[in-house]
Amino acid sequence: MSGDSEGALHHVELWVPDLVRAKAEWGWILTSLGYETFQTWSHGISWRRGQTYIVVEESPDLSSREHQRTAPGLNHLAFHAGSRQRVESLAGESPKHGWNPLFPETFPNAGGPGHYAAYLVNSDGFEIELVAAP
Repeated sequence: MSGDSEGALHHVELWVPDLVRAKAEWGWILTSLGYETFQTWSHGISWRRGQTYIVVEESPDLSSREHQRTAPGLNHLAFHAGSRQRVESLAGESPKHGWNPLFPETFPNAGGPGHYAAYLVNSDGFEIELVAAP
């Protein structure tokens, strides 16, 4: 591997318990952030932005139908989300699309006083962080 892509994230694959629900919830936030549908197959779908893509798959090999963001493994994915107004807009719209606020009592500074972000969790317990540009 060489050039600008060396070391960059290639893809993330998330196994989900309900593909239809995941398509709706992840599809809304990812397309809102500029991702486009990349691949589809019977058990999954992916969205791509630039060279990076995100996969959701309802694998027949799932060992559990429950994601625990506080267990060992993935805690959350953080996305650059643009301006503070854009973060607020996405956070405000998110409950209509299966994403609910985490830490609403400390929004927008749950990550610390110099960090402006919205933390959201979806129906399957996956957490995302929408980070505003400084």
